[in-house]
Amino acid sequence: MTNNDILRRLRYALDIKDSTMVEIFKLSGYEISRPNLTNLLKKEEEKGYVDCSDEVTEFFLDGLIIHKRGKREVAPGHVETQSTPLTNNGILKKLRIALKFREDEMLSTLKLAGMSVSKSELSALFRKEGQRHYKECGDQLLRNFLKGLTTRFRD
Repeated sequence: MTNNDILRRLRYALDIKDSTMVEIFKLSGYEISRPNLTNLLKKEEEKGYVDCSDEVTEFFLDGLIIHKRGKREVAPGHVETQSTPLTNNGILKKLRIALKFREDEMLSTLKLAGMSVSKSELSALFRKEGQRHYKECGDQLLRNFLKGLTTRFRD
């Protein structure tokens, strides 16, 4: 699943206007013009298509968290963690935080897309990589979660 596809699907599922998307990017410290955003949202075969990097996708997801939940205050003495390469697990985790979803809401959203996942399978997706019960999130699961979001918020 491409980052451009993820942005398009999230924009549609959450019914986000272009101007709001520009603001979401700005909240994370990334300036993007409306024409550049339009090029990111185009399909691969369309003229003007620009490939969306992991970094740009992460800026959007971080901005979405701030947009939905507010800016996080860092406690004195705490150090910001270094970001890791963006994976499907990371995308799912950021969406869970942004949308304030609990386990049951995640499961019901996947169920709306016709995908049945157990609680233990879901919790394995949110474990730290390298942990014994960690499970990698595949494109199909992420695609179904975004499809479930669309059903949940648009229908």
